[in-house]
Amino acid sequence: MSLEVLGITVLWFFLYGYLIVASIDFGAGFFAYYGRVTKKEHLINHVISRYLSPVWEVTNVFFVFFFVGLVGFFPDTAYYYGTALLIPGSISLILLAIRGSFYAFSNYGSKDNDLYLFLYGATGLLIPASLSTALTISEGGFLKEEGGRVVFLAGKLFTSPYSWSVVVLAIVSVLFISAVFLTYYAWRARDLDALGVLRKFALFWSGPTILASLLVFASLKSHNPHHFENALDLWWMFGLSFICFAAAALFIIQGRNYGTAFIMVMFQFFFAFFGYGASHLPYILDPYISVSTSYTNDTMGRALVTAFIAGLVLLVPSLILLMRLFLFDADYVKGKK
Repeated sequence: MSLEVLGITVLWFFLYGYLIVASIDFGAGFFAYYGRVTKKEHLINHVISRYLSPVWEVTNVFFVFFFVGLVGFFPDTAYYYGTALLIPGSISLILLAIRGSFYAFSNYGSKDNDLYLFLYGATGLLIPASLSTALTISEGGFLKEEGGRVVFLAGKLFTSPYSWSVVVLAIVSVLFISAVFLTYYAWRARDLDALGVLRKFALFWSGPTILASLLVFASLKSHNPHHFENALDLWWMFGLSFICFAAAALFIIQGRNYGTAFIMVMFQFFFAFFGYGASHLPYILDPYISVSTSYTNDTMGRALVTAFIAGLVLLVPSLILLMRLFLFDADYVKGKK
């Protein structure tokens, strides 16, 4: 494996980590507000609150690592994406700031304020929708170079069927991942009332997740045929993704093995996410940035690979320790402390 491919692979692991951890957090905020609106707050919100309290501050660590590393490994991304992400990136940062602020206000100030909970829940859907535009732009067709500068074709992005299919997939995936995890978490807490509600959420959002995935593939065929053909060559990765989805759905339908079901969901998105990334190579931004032509020098590359692998080795055990100390502590998960 070349140094540049190793670099983008390490970064992809960070982005995958953010996909899973942030999806649980974003979806939990939405379900908390949904519980308030539908008068099911007394059934599910205490379980959701126990998850969010120790975790919400650390979800963006993976995100920061990825974008810092992306610019470090591939400096040209700052030039092109700096223009492309000016609008959606600014929206995402504003939404992240609103989300963090109003979560703090909700937990340490007025806990019964509907506006705070609404903003927290709404940003849980709007943030992944806005961030997903980065993957859409990477497919090409939304930037052009004109007079020595990069021009972002915002109108084309907002009217592209492929762009909106990715947004839909981002939203439903967040809700599905979060619902499956919270179902498992409610089972660990032996909270049967919350388990019943959250299990229905997981089953409800499973279908739209698969349908949205198929919609993305269908729209990709017309938007970027070359990437679509590469994805077909990696059919086995997407096949494994579907098998993992089917196993998770079966466990949830049967009402058993919720922990295994969530692991299957993690593998479902792992195979799909890495299949997408591998089929997109060699481009990071089609056709302007590729892993071979835009890579930093070898000395910097080796230093960055070493640093980011060390960061991954440190971050993952730290997250596991956090979960063992808080999320999966026998007394904490049951609300006894």
